[in-house]
Amino acid sequence: MTLKWLAVVVGTVSLTLCVTGNAVTLAVNGEQLPLLVNLVTLTVTGTAVVLAVLAELNDRLNDRISALTEFLVARLNELESGAGDRNSGFVEGYLLRHSREATVVPIGRRGREAAER
Repeated sequence: MTLKWLAVVVGTVSLTLCVTGNAVTLAVNGEQLPLLVNLVTLTVTGTAVVLAVLAELNDRLNDRISALTEFLVARLNELESGAGDRNSGFVEGYLLRHSREATVVPIGRRGREAAER
């Protein structure tokens, strides 16, 4: 059971017990339950209502963040598929145009062939 529904059940049961207890005590003794009992049950009910509202807002926020994340992933995939490798060709062309030509130097011989010379 989620937190929201648990808070709703606790609030409903608490308020029902408060009203039923006051009605029974009024019918039997002609009085109400002690003030402390009434305050505790009303405090529990109020806290449960606030907790249920906050849990619902949290669920809605999570749903919106999930939807935003899915939208951003789809959009980034769309942008990436549209761009492709065009940027790498641009960078290579830019570097070739703005750099000096390097002279080609042959690599010297290695191993035994270099020692024989």
